[in-house]
Amino acid sequence: MGTGLSASPAREGVIPQAPGMLSHVSDSGIPHAEIAMPPECTRRRLLRNATALGGLVAGGMHRPARAATKNGRLALAAIGMGGQMMNYLVKELDKLDQDIVAICDVDRGRLDVAAGHERLAKARTYGDYRELLEQEKDVDAVVIGTPDHWHVPIALAALEADRHVYCEKPLAHSVAECHALAEAARRRPHLATQTGNQGCSTEGFRRSMEVLRSGLLGTITDVHVWHPAHGWPSGVDRPPGSDPVPPGLDWEFWLGPAPARPFKSGIYHPGAWRGWYDFGGGSLADFCCHGFQLAYRALDLGQPQRVEIQADGLGHETFPTRCTVTYHFAARGDRGPVRIVFHSGDGNVPSEDVTLGPAGRTGCVVVGTEGSLSAGLWNTDCRVRLGAAREFGGPEQPEVARIPSSEPRIDAEDLVWQGKQAAGGDRPRWGAVNNSHMFEWVRACAGEGHTYSPFEIGAGITEVGMIGLLALRLERAIEWNAASRTVVGVPEADRLIDPVPATTTFLPPA
Repeated sequence: MGTGLSASPAREGVIPQAPGMLSHVSDSGIPHAEIAMPPECTRRRLLRNATALGGLVAGGMHRPARAATKNGRLALAAIGMGGQMMNYLVKELDKLDQDIVAICDVDRGRLDVAAGHERLAKARTYGDYRELLEQEKDVDAVVIGTPDHWHVPIALAALEADRHVYCEKPLAHSVAECHALAEAARRRPHLATQTGNQGCSTEGFRRSMEVLRSGLLGTITDVHVWHPAHGWPSGVDRPPGSDPVPPGLDWEFWLGPAPARPFKSGIYHPGAWRGWYDFGGGSLADFCCHGFQLAYRALDLGQPQRVEIQADGLGHETFPTRCTVTYHFAARGDRGPVRIVFHSGDGNVPSEDVTLGPAGRTGCVVVGTEGSLSAGLWNTDCRVRLGAAREFGGPEQPEVARIPSSEPRIDAEDLVWQGKQAAGGDRPRWGAVNNSHMFEWVRACAGEGHTYSPFEIGAGITEVGMIGLLALRLERAIEWNAASRTVVGVPEADRLIDPVPATTTFLPPA
């Protein structure tokens, strides 16, 4: 998957020049005349520049966020034209009948394939997301589908340019990035942000939220989430040597904020990057925003106090081949302590005392003293077991059905083609929608309602995943100090908590 970045720097210390922008950036992130940059600082400053320049594309001032373009459509830009963007995000926007006016990717081959798609044939193409934000003055919103390590720099540049943002999960690539992005979103309440954890916009998720908050299941003690091994590299280090970089791929900019490494065909790009810690975080980073979100929100978990691990294939540049990560959350308010146990790897599943039958390849079960809830890995299900029952039943059970609805819903009439408008000669505002998550964001961008998984919430869920990755990468159980964002007694963890200092690199200027 590409990132929508520009061509490689011509020499150390020189930032690729977007039209109308200066080439060099000072320590403060403000462009000025020639500045020497030490080679060892180039990549970090490259990231700082990418975000700082994002604040200049709006001409140094915020523009009012517009409700919608003519004919009720939003003008959207898509950055990172890989599989998720093309197979899900573009299709959903197509159902919503919105205008994708610009697309961007660092890989020219992927960009050309995307531009050949019927839905994107009229979209303008860019190899540099900064240039897109500068040139496309009328773009209302940005959709980000890049590898994880570029989510935050691009999202912050888009927010600083006063665009609404939808970003795929996980939102961030480190604990520091989570806080930087959440803070940037809080400072811009007029912008609609949405995390790409689609399950939370389903009826099953919102009904499950109501069940957990009702107290029907008694005291919640444990949450089990499980996921099999993926095809990404795991339990290995990088291969020796290098291969020629494919024509049209700017490898230096694909790496961006990550440490430099030679290109190897089929190892990182396209698609295999998620197994590598420099670019992703394996199945824990990939699915924490799905499998953890129900418990995180319904139980107001906050951040864990302690994380324990059991794993095979630790000590490498990639996610382990098999692991069990156990989070301990302290009691809060009216609830007691809670554990989340994440099981990853083929055959690594909870016992049948939890699943009440074969576990299947993926799942999520919330366990209480009076019953349990099976939510599925994406937390889209609402299957409830009460008392001594040995199987899960649906939400139509009388005890479940009588729980009042309290979570917001989308009016079902908004999710179908509005034939009466069409018959009257007006263009129906919304097309048929199968997935309400993107629909909620598009509506929020147009000034109608709010998103259900804004960055302030999505970043908190992502942080739980990032803390678990700290334990795996440190190869030990850890005690987490949420107030100071540190691993107690392990100062060497700081380089993983904030690998590129977010306080100076990621936060846009006030």
